[in-house]
Amino acid sequence: MNMRTGLFTSATALAVAGTLVLTGCGSSTSDTNSGAASPGTSGKAVGADPSLAALVPADVKSSGKLIIATDAAYAPVEFKDDKGVIVGFDIDLVVAIAAKLGLKADVQNTDFTSIIPGLASKKYQLGMSSFTDTKEREATVDMVTYFSAGTSIAVKKGNPDKIDPNDLCGKKVAVQTGTVQADEIKDKRNPDCARAGKSTIPNDGDKFTLQTDVTSALVAGRDQAMLADSPVIDYAVKQSGQLEKIGSTYDTAPYGVVVAKGSDLTRAVQAAVQALMDDGTYKQILDKWGVAAGALDKSEVNAAKS
Repeated sequence: MNMRTGLFTSATALAVAGTLVLTGCGSSTSDTNSGAASPGTSGKAVGADPSLAALVPADVKSSGKLIIATDAAYAPVEFKDDKGVIVGFDIDLVVAIAAKLGLKADVQNTDFTSIIPGLASKKYQLGMSSFTDTKEREATVDMVTYFSAGTSIAVKKGNPDKIDPNDLCGKKVAVQTGTVQADEIKDKRNPDCARAGKSTIPNDGDKFTLQTDVTSALVAGRDQAMLADSPVIDYAVKQSGQLEKIGSTYDTAPYGVVVAKGSDLTRAVQAAVQALMDDGTYKQILDKWGVAAGALDKSEVNAAKS
């Protein structure tokens, strides 16, 4: 997750690390951001579509709002600006989704790993936090696709440790807990290292609860590389001025809005996303955040290939 709004720059590694931490400070569920306003695509608010609003379950409709969980530490997709407001590509989009359905978006900041359990307990109605759509996730939740991203690798500028993106064996690699990148190290990269008779990535990766802490660990030199979603890596490279991307983006797959398994809300959300794609609002949001390369033209439910 990455994007603009509240651009941060620094001259030293320490300053950059501190700024990146502030971008997503805290993950308490008490940190909320009402999405009643326009997503700010071009100053034009998104209006309700009566035919889509009719798809909203009665209990949600009566509340007048969608309660959405996000981990606001994944710039530029979802993060906090310098005023502490939750912003980003995902946030603009979910505000627009809610508006299409005749609802207001109540965006709540929480730990990434608590979002899916929070849907199961009905604490939240949607999860909007750069979730890659996977078969494993689809076993417990519905995923409504809306964006395409892959995994990228970043290192310190100039690649002082001569990191090979195809061989991270024995290197200190930072990742966010609960992500597909953390799974990649544990399930693929380290077994491959062991089979090749090489040292594995220590501890199956240096894992952090917040992506901002992942980035800070690399900037400060505590880790030698980081794995994250491609828009996050691009944003970190641009904002820090002290990192660079190595290798190509790989394992491209769609992001999905997370909805409770079998919920009547799934169809409503998918229809709203498709309507935003069709009427141009979706493109305006992607252009605003500079992520148009990940645009999809069709939203699907549970479309994971692996």
